[in-house]
Amino acid sequence: MKLYSIKKNSETIIFDIDSTLYTNKTYASEQIDVQIRFIADEMNMDYKVLKKQIESYRNEEALKTGQKQSLGNTLIHFGIPLSKSIELREKLLKPELYIKKDYRLRKVLERLKTKYKLITVTNNPYIPAFKTLFAIGIQDLFIDIISLDKSGVSKPHQKPFELASQETGTPWDRCISVGDRFSIDLEIPLKMGMGGILVTGVEEVYRLPEILL
Repeated sequence: MKLYSIKKNSETIIFDIDSTLYTNKTYASEQIDVQIRFIADEMNMDYKVLKKQIESYRNEEALKTGQKQSLGNTLIHFGIPLSKSIELREKLLKPELYIKKDYRLRKVLERLKTKYKLITVTNNPYIPAFKTLFAIGIQDLFIDIISLDKSGVSKPHQKPFELASQETGTPWDRCISVGDRFSIDLEIPLKMGMGGILVTGVEEVYRLPEILL
């Protein structure tokens, strides 16, 4: 875990969902692979060839810009509009097959909720994001899900974080963004004046009350 610019007067915690509020490497990979398999089939391409092309493009863009591209932004380069990405994820992602209730996390979030407003920002559409939170058993603890179909853009982008600030009525400098990828979840929030906490998975989220309360 690494902390960036945490302020004592912080009011809101903005959580990433995938690989932050749960740790499941199989599902993390499957979220990407199931979409690539479907697209490869539609294009009459070999899945492994398309996956390699996508990985190469993401690596090249990371070297050019210093930021790793989201899958949604990457697929735009391959001719798949964001609206299609949303449709595919709503159809194909099934978090309930991989994720179980996490009672320990629920207690942690309930403790944090005594001091902070909680909201999520995700690159997934609302439906699979809600299904993920429901599978964990924490869907009722957040003010809202700022999803891909709500913001219209993938992180890294300022707009989803602006919406989280607006939804909670919290100034940027009193928000803390928590996520597992610096370039996707933290870099822009930090530039906006938010605090940030980089975690490697839910195991580190369990420790947040020790730091923030």
